[in-house]
Amino acid sequence: MAVPKRKTSKAKRNQRRANWKLTTPNLSKCSKCGELMMPHRVCKSCGTYNKRVVVDVD
Repeated sequence: MAVPKRKTSKAKRNQRRANWKLTTPNLSKCSKCGELMMPHRVCKSCGTYNKRVVVDVD
């Protein structure tokens, strides 16, 4: 089996783990009501998708 020749330093280990951060979700405006929503999903405020009413929202 492969075994590391040298100990990985704390700096090298932390550099590898530096890119584990979360990213903000991409949001787009609803074409009907203008509310921010996730793309390619039904709008939660008005219930439309692709300019058609899909879900009845109270």
